[in-house]
Amino acid sequence: MIFQRRFSRVAVATLGFVSVLAFSGPLAAQTRTSASEGAKPSVFPNSRDLIGLTVAGSYLAARHASVERDATAASAFYRAALRSDPKNSELLDRAFIAALADGDIDKAVKLADRILSVDKNNRVARLVAGVRALKQKQYGVAQQNVNQSIRGPITDLVATLVAGWASYGAGHTQTAISNIDKLTGPEWYPIFKDLHTGMIYELANKQKEAGARFERAYKLDDSALRVSDAYARWLSRNKDAAAATAVYEGFDKKLARHPLVVEGIRETKAGKKLPPLAENPQQGAAEALYGIGASLTRRGGEDLALVYLQLALYLNPNHSLALLSLADLYESVKKPAMAIKVYERVPANSPLKRNAQIQLATDLDAVDRTDEGIKILQGVVADDPKDLEAIMALGNIERARKKFTDCGDTYTKGIEAQAGSEKPNWVFYYFRGICFERSKQWAKAEVDLKKALEMQPEQPHVLNYLGYSWIDQGVNLDEAMKMIRRAVDQRPDDGYIVDSLGWAYYRIADYENAVKHLERAIDLKPEDPTINDHLGDAYWRVGRTLEAKFQWAHARDLKPEPDELPKIEAKLRDGLPEDTSNAAAAEKKKEDGKGG
Repeated sequence: MIFQRRFSRVAVATLGFVSVLAFSGPLAAQTRTSASEGAKPSVFPNSRDLIGLTVAGSYLAARHASVERDATAASAFYRAALRSDPKNSELLDRAFIAALADGDIDKAVKLADRILSVDKNNRVARLVAGVRALKQKQYGVAQQNVNQSIRGPITDLVATLVAGWASYGAGHTQTAISNIDKLTGPEWYPIFKDLHTGMIYELANKQKEAGARFERAYKLDDSALRVSDAYARWLSRNKDAAAATAVYEGFDKKLARHPLVVEGIRETKAGKKLPPLAENPQQGAAEALYGIGASLTRRGGEDLALVYLQLALYLNPNHSLALLSLADLYESVKKPAMAIKVYERVPANSPLKRNAQIQLATDLDAVDRTDEGIKILQGVVADDPKDLEAIMALGNIERARKKFTDCGDTYTKGIEAQAGSEKPNWVFYYFRGICFERSKQWAKAEVDLKKALEMQPEQPHVLNYLGYSWIDQGVNLDEAMKMIRRAVDQRPDDGYIVDSLGWAYYRIADYENAVKHLERAIDLKPEDPTINDHLGDAYWRVGRTLEAKFQWAHARDLKPEPDELPKIEAKLRDGLPEDTSNAAAAEKKKEDGKGG
């Protein structure tokens, strides 16, 4: 039977946001259901695409690209439309936003100037003009523009923080602090305010005041990565290394092995004095834009987050956390090709480079550049043979691509890397068991699946896989049926697991119950070819031959696995032969009163 469709997705712990201010970004490798699920490379329109398009054609192409979240194409098409109709204010505004989303700030700035010449109150254009001026160290101009961009809780906070950094750049430290302190708003404002006033005081060499602000922010939320990092850095220079290490270790207890924290612990234990989080106004403003942008990516504000993250990277192109957050945003809207370009920008010396490489590899696989992704992951594992995230990511890609011998070897490396661990990860045994089963090494597969079940006795996916396998082989029928029922009890709306129960009934020749559960599975997963094939078989056995052929035809049209297609076509032509093995199983069930 076809198992990989059914059991390929298992939740694997990832590093993420601890709170609204964790600012950590996506750090862990993610498992994939299939290698190219929902992934289509973004294709930049060429000159042939643009030449000859009418204004309406360019506009429609741009709108389509925007819906598809292809910022690069949208920007190009909107600019093409704008060239044909330069006085169209709607086109101007859309071209401006598209350029921002694409990260082409230079083009966005030019368009912002055009917008402001006709609409002086456009707040987004004011913010962009202010950020441009800040980058160019025109601090007075920056303040003037940013202060006119204020609107609403989020934008008000962003504008106040960025304007504060511009004030500091102009030499007005106390003005910057006062303006930030005066800001009132939601309950989550204070931690942002204390973090940034602390950073400004720090650069102004008012270390006592800086320390007081960092400490206050830390007490408000010691699970915020950037707060903990900023405070620890200050402690390393102004108190002692032990105090700094303690802050990092406190964070590590809440979110283990964050790369920036691991590096902080290593360096503070070595007695190093760490530099400030921001070393100039540009980096400080970038930190504000990043912090709020990263938070918005997890709160449904993807469009605004995209703008803030792109502006942050305009001010600080090497901001690794901003890069990872931007790439994660692209992944969340199923744009792996765009995420790839961002991951490739992460500096080689960044502590986050390894995490970027893992995610880069999974996205390369998503756009059918699997060999490149595998090569990257093999390099990461070679550098650190105990890197379980990289090993898991490599094994998952190989498994999804049906490289079952390779993935078995890879998961073995993960198991060996955990030798001596008190709590080894059951997932490695489960996935290796799948690879063994798929490469027709059932004896080894059974051992691994039993081991995974021993470690996680009620894990529904393991219960399902092992139970299904036994049923399919006609062995351990009673125990297998109980296991599958336990899986269904936990996941009653999982179409694959419900299908397993239906197929289990089929295999013991209880066709009426098979139909009942397989129809339920179809309701849950109507587009799965295997489930449709199963229901066709069950219909045939209960004499509903016309419906059986309909289900088989549907299964055929849903692109089943290549080795299953001839079997389905044979059934459409000839129906099912008498199943003597099922009949025998049914007789056994009657004799011992068991089997389900």
